Amino acid sequence: MIELSDLDRRLLAALREDGRAPVAGLARRLGVTRATVTSHLERLVTDDVIVGFTVRVRDESASGGVRAVSLVEVEGRSTDDVIRRLRGFPEIESMHSTNGAWDLVAEHRTPDLVTFDRLLNRIRSVPGVINSQTSLLLTSVLR
Repeated sequence: MIELSDLDRRLLAALREDGRAPVAGLARRLGVTRATVTSHLERLVTDDVIVGFTVRVRDESASGGVRAVSLVEVEGRSTDDVIRRLRGFPEIESMHSTNGAWDLVAEHRTPDLVTFDRLLNRIRSVPGVINSQTSLLLTSVLR
């Protein structure tokens, strides 16, 4: 990965706030020229620091009413098999490997508590899953 300058970090922070901000506005905010912003943006994209631009929606606008995070403990060396199976669950929006007592962290969303309960049972029944702990996400205070 490339070394990020202070300007790169400030530019990324500004884009996290508003990914649609015009180059001229970013230049004013950062106190540099439009050409400088453009060259830094091009380099960050070329060097795969910025891997895409997306839209963020308010939680209440997104589909699904129950959001949660499950910590999953996996038996022995079955992590790859468990990941393959969990990838097939459409309710799982993201999954991360981790260290410590838990092997995987899965973020998921379901439309209601009944579906949420079924999902937890499906996760627990995946061969290789030996333990899980799930917490509901209530309010997002930082994204």
